[in-house]
Amino acid sequence: MTAKRILLIVSGGIAAFKALELVRLLRRANYGVTCVLTKNGSQFVTPLSLQALSESKVYSDLFSLTDESEMGHIQLSRAADLLVVVPATANILAKMASGLADDLASTVLLATDKPVLVAPAMNVRMWLHSATQANMALLAQRGVHVVAPTEGAMACNEFGPGRLAEPPEILAVIETLLRPAAAGPLTGRHALVTSGPTHEPIDPVRYIANRSSGRQGAAIAAALAELGARVTLVCGPVSVPDPAGVTVRRVETAQQMLDACQSALPADVAVFAAAVADWRVEQAATGKIKKQPGAAPPALTLLPNPDILATIAAAGPNRPRIVVGFAAETDDLLANAQGKLVRKNADFIVANDVSPETGIMGGAENAVHIVSAAGVETWPRLGKDEVARRLAQRIAEAFAGIAD
Repeated sequence: MTAKRILLIVSGGIAAFKALELVRLLRRANYGVTCVLTKNGSQFVTPLSLQALSESKVYSDLFSLTDESEMGHIQLSRAADLLVVVPATANILAKMASGLADDLASTVLLATDKPVLVAPAMNVRMWLHSATQANMALLAQRGVHVVAPTEGAMACNEFGPGRLAEPPEILAVIETLLRPAAAGPLTGRHALVTSGPTHEPIDPVRYIANRSSGRQGAAIAAALAELGARVTLVCGPVSVPDPAGVTVRRVETAQQMLDACQSALPADVAVFAAAVADWRVEQAATGKIKKQPGAAPPALTLLPNPDILATIAAAGPNRPRIVVGFAAETDDLLANAQGKLVRKNADFIVANDVSPETGIMGGAENAVHIVSAAGVETWPRLGKDEVARRLAQRIAEAFAGIAD
């Protein structure tokens, strides 16, 4: 069997040094690797280092006549099975979204007809900026795969989302993307899943949030992918690893989550497992709110957040065929879930008791009831992975009863 070939594009960020480790891991896994190094990327790693590890010529110059006669940029862009951008800076993501082609890296990305995977890395403010998030939404809509950045300390002495995923995590996604697709009951379907909490800022250091870990949503995304679905996971701030083979969009606020969901449409099924904050502060402070001795606490005016489930489930041409909502309740679980089923125009509600004595919120297990127009089905307390597998199977069964 011929080894799969990777075209690795290394752009200019401090995280470029991790591309060297990724090349080493790829070669150990018997992938062929050809590298494209941007001008800015060469400020952090050298062509010689990449060439020694990849055992292949490194390309940098769009207008090299030698390179054009040997392997033009069109051929270079199409000779690989997968294009991987590590690190993907805010600049190269903006070029990709805008269709710019002013150097070799952006040209091969525009000219390729092969799948593309990006692993973003940048300062937390750059990652959370609306321009970057809009670019990511557009790229996801075009089918670009993403290994989302993680949260951690950065070279700029800030902490937050924007840190490059570790090379073994990127390798795992590459292996999943290049693995021959196994036919499953959801093959050809697009699934949209939301996961985790949202953070609604009060000031630059404080926010309104909840205890959601994001484990259940990530497990559902993985289970749907295992059944053959193409999955887009829109995820709030979490520390759980991204599921392999799933396109991940990271967001912070409820409005960002709604925007990301709408940009991911059309979808065949949507599962809203995120614990979205019901309210946001009307006007978040631009500076840290200081505690003044003897002064009363500041008054916070709250506004309702958009209802993501109801918005996506509303009747219309883009409504997914199957919409699944979650109802996390501490009281009157089934009555509240049945009301939500009708009120939100959902097909199923997954109801779970999150009262403190259950220990479920943020834990590894879940005890759920599946509420639909046909009635209520109660499942035993299970690990979240098993809940996800059962729910994915139930979704597949529901599609089997729908005429396309």
